[in-house]
Amino acid sequence: MSKAFLRESDFPDPSPPVPVASSLPDGAKNYITPEGAEKLRAELDELKVQIRPPLASEAATDIDAKSELQRVDQRIRHLNSSLRTAEIVGPPIPADPVVRFGSNVTVRDDTGVESTYRLVGVDETLVEKGWISWVSPLARALINSKAGDVVQVRTPSGLRSLQIVRVDYDSARSSSGMSR
Repeated sequence: MSKAFLRESDFPDPSPPVPVASSLPDGAKNYITPEGAEKLRAELDELKVQIRPPLASEAATDIDAKSELQRVDQRIRHLNSSLRTAEIVGPPIPADPVVRFGSNVTVRDDTGVESTYRLVGVDETLVEKGWISWVSPLARALINSKAGDVVQVRTPSGLRSLQIVRVDYDSARSSSGMSR
């Protein structure tokens, strides 16, 4: 039988959306870079203007669309909350040699392998690009250090020593986070 001839009450209720827990520790500020805030605003606009309206019209007759609509609505709520609580932090003075929020940090491990990370807000984290949350253990170990310093980072495999090779604030630079 076609779904067009079924009442909405004939569909099983999809499971309710699971609220997204914040990855911020209690009481921590929701810092975000200007670029990150702009990306969140663009995603929110796309969801509200382009994605949600067609899903809403399909949801009355299509259980898959109804489930997808719930997922989209949950993401919209999360983005609204994140943007409402966000504190946009621009980069410090470019000549600042100290690791701060928004910086790109190149480190060298005990084996000589170098990796580059960018310290960003929790909603901007992109591990594949090397963008790590400022509240992550690695970022916490790096903050307030400078080139030449050696920091200790506790990882699941034990304590690691990392030497800071370079600190810069070029936000246009694409950090890879991958070993070189």
